[in-house]
Amino acid sequence: MIRYTEPLEADELAFLERRESKDRSQYYKVFQILMLFSFVFPFIGAWYRATDNAPNAFSPARFFLSAAILLFISLVAVYVPYRAHLRKIQRDIKDGTKTIEVAHIMRKLQMNAKKTCHFYIDSKIKLSIEVSYDDFARLDEGDEVSIEYTTHSRLYLGYF
Repeated sequence: MIRYTEPLEADELAFLERRESKDRSQYYKVFQILMLFSFVFPFIGAWYRATDNAPNAFSPARFFLSAAILLFISLVAVYVPYRAHLRKIQRDIKDGTKTIEVAHIMRKLQMNAKKTCHFYIDSKIKLSIEVSYDDFARLDEGDEVSIEYTTHSRLYLGYF
């Protein structure tokens, strides 16, 4: 398989920056919600223990310990996807490169219901790509098509 890298074009870099900004704000919103739950659930638990007439139901130590444990779980729940996804997009923006891979068309498929055309290719990154009708008619099985994707996050950018 032939692979090489090239610099990102301005519109591709702008796409990655918009995607990174949107994803970062979503991670922040999710963490805010989880942080809120980390303090609300121990409070609800204290009221539940109070209705059962448990001694020392509103214990500050129990409340803060429960909140700390839930906050830690929330941090891990947000950090793992950040590390696996958003950090790779940030590395793509920093490096400013894309990977171009030459793939072979394995199968052609036309979807009449959606009025789209697809090529199934032998790439490990992308199994199928949607193509224009002109390219669908022009290229046959076994022909080469080049696909572009970001180097680290492997987001599909297009074909030629």
